[in-house]
Amino acid sequence: MISGFATSEGTKKFAQNSGVNQANFKEFENLTLSNVGIGTYLGDPDDKTDELVTNAVKQSVTSGINVVDTAINYRAQKAERSVGKAISELIQEEKISRDQIFISTKNGYLTNDADSKLGFWEYVKEEYSQKNIIKEGDVTSGYHCMTPTYLSDQLDRSLKNLSLECVDLMYLHNAIEGQIKDVSKEQLLKNLQDVFELYEQKREEVKIKFYGMATWECFRVPSDNPQYLSFEDTVAMAKKVGGENHGFRFIQLPFNLHYDQALLGKNQLFGTENISVLEAAVRLKIGVFTSVPFMQGRLLTPGVMPDFNDLKPSLRALQFIRSSPGVLSPLVGQKSPEHVSENLEIMKIPPLSEDEFLTLVKKFTS
Repeated sequence: MISGFATSEGTKKFAQNSGVNQANFKEFENLTLSNVGIGTYLGDPDDKTDELVTNAVKQSVTSGINVVDTAINYRAQKAERSVGKAISELIQEEKISRDQIFISTKNGYLTNDADSKLGFWEYVKEEYSQKNIIKEGDVTSGYHCMTPTYLSDQLDRSLKNLSLECVDLMYLHNAIEGQIKDVSKEQLLKNLQDVFELYEQKREEVKIKFYGMATWECFRVPSDNPQYLSFEDTVAMAKKVGGENHGFRFIQLPFNLHYDQALLGKNQLFGTENISVLEAAVRLKIGVFTSVPFMQGRLLTPGVMPDFNDLKPSLRALQFIRSSPGVLSPLVGQKSPEHVSENLEIMKIPPLSEDEFLTLVKKFTS
């Protein structure tokens, strides 16, 4: 198991040694983080994909990326193991040290293990039910479970998969989206507070450094939508549980040139003002990582995205997202060496300035 976690000194050193444009790193929570990260969501749970993901993580990191995102349910635990293998090899090869890299994972969904011979429900029964990790009524129809007992078990499995003693960021995965059909909003918020209490305890045990929520709808939909969550109230809950030094410092949500609600939707009430979730994040000092930058390739079709700066479609997509105020990094799912090389060309140029970005948004929305 690899000890340590991302540090101010380590991440700064990574940026300085990366050989990429220094404007492509952002300072947040005393960490220096690349403004593009690698995601590991898609792919079959097989050995061939394991090798591709491991190599893609290694190629990304040696090309100036120090933000790596995964989840225990991605490829039925094999995504985490591929990330763990990549990080272990990079450290053994003395390409990086643990303190230079920021690793996030997620838990909350029911997951099996692709390396086990048991079927999905057999695995759930043997690994969770029979060991009293999950009791009747704990799992929603969305295959979601956010009891402290289950999440604690999942964290330990994630750390083992990743070969880490501590993960930099643990997200609760699609909590509202996975629960709201079966649980009242009132009960859901009580459950969320229990999760925050668990995560604060895990911070004390130095198993996680920060926690957050990886979301799909809850921070982007209008306030009358059952899935809606007040960003300000969520941060207030974290303060109530963990004090001013609470660990709730990040969220993840979908954002791209098609899913633009995080930027343009004024759905978050802040005092008496309606503002976008990205603006709320800036005011609340919460870092935002974004998912689906290419909408799984659909945005890369010729003619789908507006042209600007003579960039390829993939680079246009990343340039727009990472230049948006409030965004730390878009997380790019990339496996083939060709795709990694193409996407990481973005690290050779700086992001847009705020004025350039606003001009671009005006052009797109007029």
